[in-house]
Amino acid sequence: MSGIQIPIDMLTSRFNVGDRLASLRSGSLAGRFANLRPVSEFLDVKRVNKPDNFGEMQSRVNYNLGHFSSNYAVVFCMLAVYGLLSNFWLLFDIIFVTVGMYVIGKLDGRDFEFGEQRFSTVQMYTGLWVIAIPIALISGVFGTMMWLIGASGVVILGHAALLDKPIDEAFSGEAV
Repeated sequence: MSGIQIPIDMLTSRFNVGDRLASLRSGSLAGRFANLRPVSEFLDVKRVNKPDNFGEMQSRVNYNLGHFSSNYAVVFCMLAVYGLLSNFWLLFDIIFVTVGMYVIGKLDGRDFEFGEQRFSTVQMYTGLWVIAIPIALISGVFGTMMWLIGASGVVILGHAALLDKPIDEAFSGEAV
C-alpha cells in the first residue's frame, strides 16, 4: 500500500516561498527595515474584508507579503521577544550560553585556572553545553518555537489574506 504523496513543490511555488527566502538572505539588516510601511497603512481597517475566492486570497497574500515584508519581520520579532519574556528559563539559557561563549572566547585558547584546577577550552565548552542543553529542554524550547511559528503564521498570513490591495494596485493586473 503506497502512502499519500503531497506535492510540496506545487504548494510552495504558488506563494513564491523560495524567492522570498532568498531575498531575505541577500539584503542587510538596515536595508531590510528601510522600507517599513507606516502603521496607518499597515493597520488600515477600511481595507480589511473577506476575499471572494481562493485566487483573490492568493493574489492578496502575494502582494501583501512583498509590500509589507519589513512590517511582518517586525511583527515576528515582537512575537519572539514576547515569547522570550514569557519564558524566563529560555531567556536565562540564551543569556547563559551567550555570556559563556563570550567568556570562553576571550581566553583565546588558553586554559582557565580556578585555584589549583586547570580547565581547557574543550572542557569549558563541554561544561557549558552540559548545563545549557538540559535547561533548554526543561524550559520548553521546542514548544516556544512551535508557538512562535504558529502565532506568526496566523497573524502574518491572516493579515496578508484579509487586507485588500490598494485601489491603484487592484486594477494594475487587469487587461484594458
